[in-house]
Amino acid sequence: MPTYTLSVNRVQRRIDSWDPSQPLLYALRGALGLTAAKPGCGLGQCGSCTVLVDDRPVRSCMMPVSAVAGHRVTTVEGLDATGSALQAAFIAEQAAQCGYCTSGMLMSARALLLTTPHPSEDDVKAALAGNLCRCGAYTRILRAVLRAARG
Repeated sequence: MPTYTLSVNRVQRRIDSWDPSQPLLYALRGALGLTAAKPGCGLGQCGSCTVLVDDRPVRSCMMPVSAVAGHRVTTVEGLDATGSALQAAFIAEQAAQCGYCTSGMLMSARALLLTTPHPSEDDVKAALAGNLCRCGAYTRILRAVLRAARG
């Protein structure tokens, strides 16, 4: 059985998988018990499974675990202080209604703030465009990201 070594939330983790095409999402949730990334559409279209790989947002349902060996993977469970400020802004703006999309939104927003610390409203909209919220909390999510950017 192949073993893959990943840096997940700043900790080296080994994942055994019979299938090198096993989605990263399943390895995170099953083998590592990190459940913030949510299974949604399974097609990379809803964004609920978004994690960061080398600080870039990826759909973990579409990313084979073998492709991230040797790369840095960050989930909501591993957000740093800046990520915590983003989470606090989501709470302050009541941006999480049912919460299913929240992890993906947080990770996409975190990736944006890493490259663009003071984004415009259009920057935030573009960064979150691939994340779907069935509750329609987009306005509150937008406000939350902008609030976190202001500090």
